[in-house]
Amino acid sequence: MPKEKIKRRSFLNLLLGGGTVAWLASVLFPVFKYMKPPEIPEAVQSQVTACTLAELQSTEQNYKTFKFGRKLGIVVLLPDGSIRAYEATCTHLDCTIQYRPDLNILWCACHNGQYDMTGRNIAGPPPRPLEQWVIHHDKASDNIFVSKEEEA
Repeated sequence: MPKEKIKRRSFLNLLLGGGTVAWLASVLFPVFKYMKPPEIPEAVQSQVTACTLAELQSTEQNYKTFKFGRKLGIVVLLPDGSIRAYEATCTHLDCTIQYRPDLNILWCACHNGQYDMTGRNIAGPPPRPLEQWVIHHDKASDNIFVSKEEEA
């Protein structure tokens, strides 16, 4: 079998094509690198002040949303006087949930997702329950503190 020689024109086309691809990569890589936002680590928070009991009682619906780091939370004052806190993001499509005191449920208006007061999904498309958070009410300052884990 005789060896076939690469023709001069084919070699030049290969060389020019490879050079063009390398030049485009060297131009486009910094552009894409610049457009990608840097990763910013989230500060670890173990506890936040959600609101005061007076603020919670003064709202007509007996609930208040608050920020817990990058997440949104909800504090609910139940008719029996107990207080509960949950992550306020629906587990279906990340819509914000709200408390419906007339039905005593947590409700997502996007697709009519419903959760009972333990955070369990009871109707609609949500695939899993809400994350329930721990409540601590400081009677001296009337502040309601919320944490994600049980305090030791």
